[in-house]
Amino acid sequence: MSLITYLKDTQGELKHVSWPTRNQAIVFTIIVVLVSVFVAFFLGFFDYVFKLGLEKFVI
Repeated sequence: MSLITYLKDTQGELKHVSWPTRNQAIVFTIIVVLVSVFVAFFLGFFDYVFKLGLEKFVI
């Protein structure tokens, strides 16, 4: 299969994609950012707690 055929097939497949609306894209982006920040703080909190615990036992 040539590159031109591949690109034409890809363009044809992209016409069948159900793209989100602008508002959906904005809402989903906000959700992803908020979940990412929450997970970062969650993991950071437990990392800090474990660090404190290890310092008490090691030092």
